[in-house]
Amino acid sequence: MARLYADEQYPYPVVELLRALGHDVLTVQEAGKANHKIPDENVLAFASSEKRAVITENRKDFFRLHRI
Repeated sequence: MARLYADEQYPYPVVELLRALGHDVLTVQEAGKANHKIPDENVLAFASSEKRAVITENRKDFFRLHRI
């Protein structure tokens, strides 16, 4: 199954559903990085270092990062 990293504003009920489906989901809060105003670039870098895909509702900003 997928290894995912849930961005800070991602809805927790969806995280729970993904876990119930067998996905490995780490949230920003569980990683101890909540409320630190971490730039999206750093969120993506952390997820990549952990071999996780970012799941977010902030598609526009993360899409921009992939186009750089």
